[in-house]
Amino acid sequence: MLAVRVCIAYDCLYPWTVGGAERWYRNLAERLAQDGNDVTYITRRQWPDGAPPRLPGVRVVAVSRDEPLYGPDGNRTIGEPLRYGWGTLGHLLRHGRDYDVVHMASFPYFSVLAAATARPLGRYGLVVDWHELWSASYWETYLGGVKGHIGHIVQRACARVPHRAFCFSRLHRDRLLAEGFRGEVTVLEGEYAGSLQAPEPNAARAVAVFAGRHIAEKRAAALVPAVMRARRAIPGLRGIVFGDGPRRPEVLAAIEAHAAQGIVDAPGFVDAAVVDAALRDALCMVLPSSREGYGMIVVEAAARGTPSVVVAGEDNAAVELVQEGRNGFVAASASAADLAEAIERVHAGGGALRAATCAWFAEHAERLSLGHSLDAVAAAYAEHAR
Repeated sequence: MLAVRVCIAYDCLYPWTVGGAERWYRNLAERLAQDGNDVTYITRRQWPDGAPPRLPGVRVVAVSRDEPLYGPDGNRTIGEPLRYGWGTLGHLLRHGRDYDVVHMASFPYFSVLAAATARPLGRYGLVVDWHELWSASYWETYLGGVKGHIGHIVQRACARVPHRAFCFSRLHRDRLLAEGFRGEVTVLEGEYAGSLQAPEPNAARAVAVFAGRHIAEKRAAALVPAVMRARRAIPGLRGIVFGDGPRRPEVLAAIEAHAAQGIVDAPGFVDAAVVDAALRDALCMVLPSSREGYGMIVVEAAARGTPSVVVAGEDNAAVELVQEGRNGFVAASASAADLAEAIERVHAGGGALRAATCAWFAEHAERLSLGHSLDAVAAAYAEHAR
């Protein structure tokens, strides 16, 4: 591949912020650098003085200040995306011609508008990842009437900026086209950076695991009543809620309200090896989210031979990763009854379901791998480099 000068732009950087998009951009930056490309990562400052990030072969540049992403209501603040967008504009006006390609997340949207504004001077190719597109109704629910309407207008304006687009699900590809996008869009099905070797079926412990940020749409607290209800059919069933975030108090309150102390644990953020071991031995991974742009944890669970339980919903792309009865089940809702029923179905599937999950991963591993997606990204970069 012809070496290119790439600027990756996202206001979060793993592991200072933890999430699927953060892992994607970190993995992307490091892999591009390993392949001999010149890589710069522009982001919000998140690290303490005297301890800058050290990504092999990658320059990390802070273009906005350190500040919280979420307000007291648990929603994303407005000020941080504005300041990050302004910082992105300044950086690209000064350094745009140092790059062949600027590759960024669609969210927070102001950075996309900034990149589009600076592009005539920088003359770079613009690549945008659409991890999610929110419906008008979701914008209204998230921010309220007037603010939600404005947010949807900004999203639509970004969708109509000329660029090369990548989505991570069919759901959001279709929404991008519906918003008026007229360029080339590719669905990148793979973000998984782990081993592609097929797992061997193993015996499961009676534990249901959640792993993710504790934000409203993840509905982490829903695991607690579901586990307590499923215990009626699965004696000794326990739950573990990994992660942290603004809705963590709801998880702790649910444990207390359902007298689940000692049955459901909420250890917060832990070392990746701890989550890995828990997923490998778990009965199932439970993702009660109402909104997912991809659902990486489903793939990670399957890579360990563990079935998943996800929830049906118009904003949940994670259901695209679950083949009903083969690598898990799709619950009708996040109610205790529906989640418990799905957990019980996993338990009833026993070793046959775990073997089927291993086979599902073996069949789809290459397509779901980070390397597979990077091939598509590299092809897009090569077009701009030429």
